[in-house]
Amino acid sequence: MPDSTLADTVVERLVAAYAAAADPVAADAMRAYMKDVAPFLGLKTPVRRALSRTVEAGLPRPSEADCTAVALRCWKLPEREYHYFAVDYLRRHVRRCSSGFLPVTRHLVTAVPWWDTVDLLAAHVVGTLVAADPALTAEMDQWSADDDKWLVRTALLHQLRFKEHTDAERLFGYCLRQSGHPDFFVRKAIGWALREYAKTDPDAVRDFVAREGGRFAPLSVREALRNIGA
Repeated sequence: MPDSTLADTVVERLVAAYAAAADPVAADAMRAYMKDVAPFLGLKTPVRRALSRTVEAGLPRPSEADCTAVALRCWKLPEREYHYFAVDYLRRHVRRCSSGFLPVTRHLVTAVPWWDTVDLLAAHVVGTLVAADPALTAEMDQWSADDDKWLVRTALLHQLRFKEHTDAERLFGYCLRQSGHPDFFVRKAIGWALREYAKTDPDAVRDFVAREGGRFAPLSVREALRNIGA
């Protein structure tokens, strides 16, 4: 974890602001909803984001090292809202990070993983890094075949916002590679990724599903065709 005076300030302000607004009753409900993946402070999203703005008020834009330090320090804190802050922070500042930031993101995806952080990191952080440096697609190829389901989900979803710049051959290849995956979150991600690309090229998705649909779980097919039909 790099030294960062900015991260020191951010985390100090963050802990003070969030802890003061904690709601134990709401925290219990949030923890139950998120299947006990982590403890919560009980901060609803509008409250949390308002507090986050006060935390960042007057602070300079971060360097890549600052982004790394903020993210890793937040991830070491147990309550999930600190992880949410880190994800939001990276979404705002990811363009200040180089392709060398991808290993940090891999750690965030695989440490205390659940869809609530993984999906945003995939679409808004990993996807942005790959778009800026296409050489990172080789890393995505590896993630798409990994034993860790959250890396697989990230690889499937990293092109969600690419629209006409989507590498359709790679997307379809990832889906086929994991077509028999037993986990719900991977099957759902296959359908979601295809459904999103269908907004750009519905015929390509429809043809792909017509040709290969028998290899996929019904959930994946249903999600893929939700807005375009068979």
